[in-house]
Amino acid sequence: MNKIYTPDPKDWKEILKRPTQTVEDIEATVTDIFKEVKQKGDIAVAKYTSIFDGVTLDANIVSPQEIDDASVLLSQDVKEAIALAKSNIEKFHKAQQTERITIETTPGVSCWQEKRPIQKVGLYIPGGTAPLFSTILMLAIPAKIAGCKEIVLCTPPSKEGAVNPAIIYAAQVCGVTKIYKVGGIQAIAAMTFGTETIPQVYKIFGPGNQFVTVAKQLATKYGVAIDMPAGPSELLVVADDTADAAFVASDLLSQAEHGTDSQVILVTTSRTLITAVEKEIQMQMSTLSRKRIAQKAIDNSKLIYVEDDATALALIDEYGPEHFIICMENEGFYINGIQNAGSVFIGNYTPESAGDYASGTNHTLPTNGYAKQYSGVNLDSFLKSMTFQKISEQGIKNIGTAIEVMAAAEGLEAHKNAVTLRLSKLTKA
Repeated sequence: MNKIYTPDPKDWKEILKRPTQTVEDIEATVTDIFKEVKQKGDIAVAKYTSIFDGVTLDANIVSPQEIDDASVLLSQDVKEAIALAKSNIEKFHKAQQTERITIETTPGVSCWQEKRPIQKVGLYIPGGTAPLFSTILMLAIPAKIAGCKEIVLCTPPSKEGAVNPAIIYAAQVCGVTKIYKVGGIQAIAAMTFGTETIPQVYKIFGPGNQFVTVAKQLATKYGVAIDMPAGPSELLVVADDTADAAFVASDLLSQAEHGTDSQVILVTTSRTLITAVEKEIQMQMSTLSRKRIAQKAIDNSKLIYVEDDATALALIDEYGPEHFIICMENEGFYINGIQNAGSVFIGNYTPESAGDYASGTNHTLPTNGYAKQYSGVNLDSFLKSMTFQKISEQGIKNIGTAIEVMAAAEGLEAHKNAVTLRLSKLTKA
């Protein structure tokens, strides 16, 4: 890892740069595939599944038999772990439900807000080097609680044309309506436009590589919403001498193993901790099955020493981490002060992987600095807030003149007339 000591604030932007390609590097490829999927539907999807995933499929939908087989193939231990995680995620997201908000703003003027589910949502679940079935729980559970009628899932097939049984099982128990063996750019394009077999959706959720992230952003140009720009995973740990170096190293490696373009950062006020964590990383990395992937991510990562808490917090807010772990004696300073982070983990016994799987919070979070303006996925991500108003005769009398004056001031005579006609009728009555 790159060790940096007391960096000058003017250099922070360069130091904290993510190891990702720019949109310009990727957009041309994504645009071409989108155009082809829009024009040719399933034929184009099959073409790019063959190119990128190395398989030609007879059908791109997961069959009822495959769903039944997945339950048999999956171990009881995994099923029980999914059940525990599902229970906690349901509890946390059900607690986010809100009642209708009603208020009479002026006598005779009643306004209220209600929430309605997004009817059709698409979930993208990466397959790649790790079958992220946990992401299904994070997306399908709140979608189901929200009341979404159609929950479509796309995930890349293996070279044998199969989908990992854990993905199929999790999708089934969480209420996904259809599962498709389609990944990458072509999956996002298919859910954007719809094909002969894959339905068009109103909003697309889920993480992915840089190509998927750009594809989701392009989907917004065609009237499809997305949860957020969610690209390669990242983690920032702030720690001092009260932290356990082995724990810190394990957390850094847990994110590094996601992919070669992941990034992990340690910010610390302790020089000795840097040495201890670096040593632990090398020891623990030697035992990892994904050592090669983790090592490349570690090469993109940083160990940063700063002199005080205020500097550390300012640097962290500038970075805006997806995951933020606090292992500091003065933890309250960071808890109360942090402004830009996707999800926060506090104390030596709160690993980031708890949020990834089973604590109950959602792990679909903004990356690449988007924590400065985006929230992570939550129940409201699957809902729309709709406002209503009902005005009585007395109500229109109370606010009508103000509406007329404002409309006239804006030069919108028809707006004014819509009120004037009503007031005139009431005057004559």
